[in-house]
Amino acid sequence: MQKDRFERIISFLLGASWAIVVFGALITFQLFFFLGFSLALFITIVFIVISFFLILALDAFRVNREKLYESKKQTELLEKIYSKHTK
Repeated sequence: MQKDRFERIISFLLGASWAIVVFGALITFQLFFFLGFSLALFITIVFIVISFFLILALDAFRVNREKLYESKKQTELLEKIYSKHTK
């Protein structure tokens, strides 16, 4: 199945987001480690949670786009059925 431009961009952004979560968590933990292990861990967990919400937003864009395409297909089929029965 051929992906359109929107789907390729969303897939790329999702992959990049996961990379940012992994490397960002490592960098965040190392950056705040001088303040103490527990504070660095807490800040890293906050960073990961915020990043997960951004990933969920990207995934919601993709799901809504698929829902739109399916609704268009259903509408087209319903219009064909309606036009057959009204003639």
